[in-house]
Amino acid sequence: MAVHLYLSLIPEALIASMLSPEEFGAYYAVGSEKKSRGQAIFFEIDPQFRGSGFQVDEAIKRCVPHEDGSPKRSIYISVYRVLENVPLDSIQRLNLTTQDGRTLGIDPSAQFPTNGDELHLYREVSPVTPLVVSTLGPQAFYELIVKNPTSLIKLPAICFTELRLDDLAKDPVNAEVGDLPYANIEHIRGCLKGIRTKAINTKMVDRLPSGILPFRMIKNGFFVGNSKTLLYFPLPDEKTLVDKYYRWWRSATS
Repeated sequence: MAVHLYLSLIPEALIASMLSPEEFGAYYAVGSEKKSRGQAIFFEIDPQFRGSGFQVDEAIKRCVPHEDGSPKRSIYISVYRVLENVPLDSIQRLNLTTQDGRTLGIDPSAQFPTNGDELHLYREVSPVTPLVVSTLGPQAFYELIVKNPTSLIKLPAICFTELRLDDLAKDPVNAEVGDLPYANIEHIRGCLKGIRTKAINTKMVDRLPSGILPFRMIKNGFFVGNSKTLLYFPLPDEKTLVDKYYRWWRSATS
């Protein structure tokens, strides 16, 4: 059996496994009696990756089938500062697994979303997880967090996603909420109004948002970047999800 390398984002970890991405997503999300259940978000890593400080070869040696022939599901290689130490050219695919274990694989794209004159709502995924509003588009937001030399708070690497604001992105004061499910919507309105009327371009909405990341509310996709580059993994549009990935989409929207 082949050994795969996965970079989990919730929680952050580098893991060797004999399971395929779909099998690993189901195992990691649904788990067993000894493990709590929840979403899984993880990257497939080039199996040839051998990063400094990671004992990948030793983990692969230990990743052998059980006595009954069943595959080894996980060998943890590292659980600390993983994202910043994995070169982005080793990242192959992003996988999103719902709470009931259905996995959608997403390939990177060279075409980034256009920004327009709208406000943005970002959910940082790893290594920190705040909910943030901003006047900056995804690429400028990444540069502020990772590359801005004047910023007092910087991260060596970041993964985040943009969530839907719908009409609030243009008129946070008067626009109808529509089907936006956010419990703190009036607070979000206030934060959006603040960045539009004050000389600031970002504002934290919630430093420790609770609950799952609502896959159905993702506006465009996921972004992962370090000091060298930024990758974009676009979520397929709703029609494609319904037509080609209906079971995943149904699980993500239930």
